[in-house]
Amino acid sequence: MVTIFRHALARSWGQILAWGLSLALLGAFLVPFYDTVASQKEQLMGLLQSYPPELWAFFGDASTMFTPEGYLTIEFFSYMPLIVGIYAILLGSGLLAGDEENGTLDLILAHPVSRAALFFGRLLAFAVATAAILFIVWLGFVIVMNWSTLNVDWDKMALPFLSLLAVLLLFGTLALLLSMLLPSRRAAAMVAGILLVASFFITSLARVDKNLDTVARFSPLNYYQSGEAIKGLNGGWFLGLLACSLVCTILAWWCFGRRDIRVGGEGSWRWSWLPLPARLRQSKAS
Repeated sequence: MVTIFRHALARSWGQILAWGLSLALLGAFLVPFYDTVASQKEQLMGLLQSYPPELWAFFGDASTMFTPEGYLTIEFFSYMPLIVGIYAILLGSGLLAGDEENGTLDLILAHPVSRAALFFGRLLAFAVATAAILFIVWLGFVIVMNWSTLNVDWDKMALPFLSLLAVLLLFGTLALLLSMLLPSRRAAAMVAGILLVASFFITSLARVDKNLDTVARFSPLNYYQSGEAIKGLNGGWFLGLLACSLVCTILAWWCFGRRDIRVGGEGSWRWSWLPLPARLRQSKAS
């Protein structure tokens, strides 16, 4: 498993640096603006209050923009699940299904490599790569804050990234599970992406329309703290997201352990999770 993990992680270094440095530069661009925003609080407050509450529902409470946690929520963390979620979903959906559709997964398993080593080695590499991206971004924030009045302790600054990491692991493992259930990687990524966007809109609109509170309880992003985690990480929400990710992992492993590996990418639109007799009937019908 160690060899699989090291190989998968080595293939991800380009993505880690590209995503991490890009978002770190975005943070380095946004942090100095806090000084300007804080110095013009009275003028900006009247302007911000003129916007409809439906608009601010997607970014946060406008009245908190002049606090470090409110500013970081509105300017950065509110939309990070959508942006970095793209990476998590694409990587998660392709951990195994990508090689299967390319016709190389059966060749890999023809070597003395167990399914367990392949599955958990790549999954661990995905988790480490995602954490590495967020670490680079966190480091960028910590460095730039030395030249800004946005004073947040380095350990407190890490808390929003922990909350974000839990969300990314959940949607990444969900995409992995869907890639074991649906007939193609593209379908898995599409469904996981739709669920991510739906969760974002439901959680955001529930801040305005209280009738959506019941539905929002089932939304993973309802338990994402964003920049508000600087004031304290909700351990129950954090562990709950990790528990859901663990459930998706266990189900994906169960599906991967009992499925027939497609050879050369053939039959990419068959429901591979069905029992063999059902798949044979489906093949004859098509």
